[in-house]
Amino acid sequence: MSLLALGLNHRTAPVDVRERVAFAPERLDTALRDLLDCGGAREAAILSTCNRTELYCGLKEADDRRVTQWLGEYHRLRAVDLQPYLYQHTGQRAVRHLLRVAAGLDSMVLGEPQILGQVKAAYQTANSAGTLGALLDRLFQHTFAVAKQVRTDTRIGASPVSVAFAAVGLAKQIFADLPKRAALLIGAGDTIELVARHLHQNGIGRLVVANRTLERAHALAAGFSGYAIALDEISAHLGEADIVIAATSSPGPMLTAAQVRACLKPLRRRPIFMLDLAVPRDIEPGVAELDDVYLYTVDDLRDIIQENLRSRQTAARQAEDIIDHQVEQFMAWMRVRESVASIDLLRRRAEAIRDQAVARALRQIGQGKNPADVLAVLADALTNKLIHPPCAGLREAAARGDAEMLDSIKSLYRLDGAGSRR
Repeated sequence: MSLLALGLNHRTAPVDVRERVAFAPERLDTALRDLLDCGGAREAAILSTCNRTELYCGLKEADDRRVTQWLGEYHRLRAVDLQPYLYQHTGQRAVRHLLRVAAGLDSMVLGEPQILGQVKAAYQTANSAGTLGALLDRLFQHTFAVAKQVRTDTRIGASPVSVAFAAVGLAKQIFADLPKRAALLIGAGDTIELVARHLHQNGIGRLVVANRTLERAHALAAGFSGYAIALDEISAHLGEADIVIAATSSPGPMLTAAQVRACLKPLRRRPIFMLDLAVPRDIEPGVAELDDVYLYTVDDLRDIIQENLRSRQTAARQAEDIIDHQVEQFMAWMRVRESVASIDLLRRRAEAIRDQAVARALRQIGQGKNPADVLAVLADALTNKLIHPPCAGLREAAARGDAEMLDSIKSLYRLDGAGSRR
């Protein structure tokens, strides 16, 4: 079976492309089963975050075109329009890619820990949907162990660097007096929780959390001395906020330009900082055209993030060494796994030859022939049948002058001299 990793990320595609190929969490199981039915995959998992959409597949045939075509058709995009943004890794390169992703080496923020949880969620979704087979199940389990080793053996996560950390860093650049400011957070997932934590640690004056599930918003806000509101209350509180940070899984905008314009009228030209960390975007791009609104997206965090990477570079090199070794470990498992079918076939053929020879010998003994003579003939027949393939291979390789094949056959049958000594 051929292993494929196909996708796009923050390096290969801008946010407006990434949001068009993002998978809604509630539709992932359906998409996975459709990928198996229509995309040429025997097993599959889908990783979809704000910074990447990736398909991991065990293919029925070594042909990734059907998977690419399926991805485009599923999102109503032409494959030719999607192709410039895609990367495709097969075999060993696919294994290396997933290990690097889970270890945070392929993230916008080097070494960020959230991606491992997202990879685990992708595995669990595929497992629940019944789209994992032996290959991908083993790959993901291996990936989790390697990611843990990287965290344990290196300092890749020692520095407090994340998208959330960078978001609060940008807010501090705009507002030096955070204790006098109010922040409105839209969403209650892991990213917003980290944002809330960093804002709280930096002494934010007031914190409001808006979420579709009010209980979840209450639970999050309570941990950081904030308070919670429902999504339909955002307009009533927007005018009080100096900082608005959104990160939900909503398929459409949570804030429109018209909505923000109406809320900002009473502010009398007071600046407001907005940061959209979601893909698809939570804040309509037109909001950026409003006076006194400073709107940023995840792509705008790159410069800030780069400044915080220096302490992780050495750890990243150590992590790459770990991954190099672990990629080879997994490929060795794959090679052994692939050899099992050949071993089974070889054994079945040998057993068939044995059964035929034994049946013939029993018939001859039943006809009154000397058992000793029959056994001698049986031994000769089995010997000739079993050594015929390697002998033929040796003759053909010698005739072609194929020294490599000769050496392979000699090695396989232990014909180096040592194996023939008595």
